[in-house]
Amino acid sequence: MNDRAEAVLIAPADAAPAADEAKNPLLVALGERVRNLRARRGLTRKAVAQAAEVSERHLANLEYGIGNASILVLQQVATALQCSLAELVGDVTTSSPEWLLIRELLERRSEADLRRARIALGELLGTAAGDPARHRRIALVGLRGAGKSTLGQMLADDLDVPFIELSREIEALAGCSVREIHDLYGTNAYRRYERRALEETVQIYAEVVIATPGGVVSDPATFNELLTHCTTVWLQAAPEEHMGRVAAQGDTRPMAASKEAMDDLRRILAGRAAFYSKADISVDTSGKDLPHSFQALRTAVREAMSRGG
Repeated sequence: MNDRAEAVLIAPADAAPAADEAKNPLLVALGERVRNLRARRGLTRKAVAQAAEVSERHLANLEYGIGNASILVLQQVATALQCSLAELVGDVTTSSPEWLLIRELLERRSEADLRRARIALGELLGTAAGDPARHRRIALVGLRGAGKSTLGQMLADDLDVPFIELSREIEALAGCSVREIHDLYGTNAYRRYERRALEETVQIYAEVVIATPGGVVSDPATFNELLTHCTTVWLQAAPEEHMGRVAAQGDTRPMAASKEAMDDLRRILAGRAAFYSKADISVDTSGKDLPHSFQALRTAVREAMSRGG
């Protein structure tokens, strides 16, 4: 990063977060958006700072609402978070008269009304035409450690349908591991492979159980594809159980090397929960052993399939 860009985060590097009442409301709102976008994408502060080529302390100041960043730094942070600068700094629905009119219609509506509007809009635009196989494609969503792979295979065996781990399909398309895709080509390339893998899976299988990566909700287009063509199930668990299960597998991603692993995991879960909650079914596996978790999943899915049929 050049000296000019580094200098524009004018809050002192060793500054402690100021009292809320002393902060500029615009900078506070900006910091909150940065934190939420980072959480939604499952990225640590260190990872975003490295990708944006700013110091971790400067990024922390920005998130605390005390870093008065220039447009150059904000552009670098937006690129690191895979979002537009407009999304980072404000409301993209001010970009045209039609956006403003649509926003006015949707403002202050309930989540249920917004969901109906989204589905109706998809049907109007031809992106959500009725898929007769939707109720026979079961997609499991949730953070790592929720049991998607184990319970997904059990469910597929019970339903006598194929089981697909989308991460393996992504690796097959790319010809390398998920970690190598991120390291060699970046997160944006990974999201493209993820979308393509889902599209091909939907085209090939009319009956299937799919275990999706935890970050599948990070890309709205891919998540819309999933919601349109699959009956989705959010496998929930308490943060401590997510961490314990992943650690038991010998893998602490995506929080490896983070000193605040549990805080990061809770923030990731909080950032994604609103998207996971759009699933057709929610099954909470907290405090349940494997047989009881599977029985709850099996019962919920079979009821949904019977309604869909």
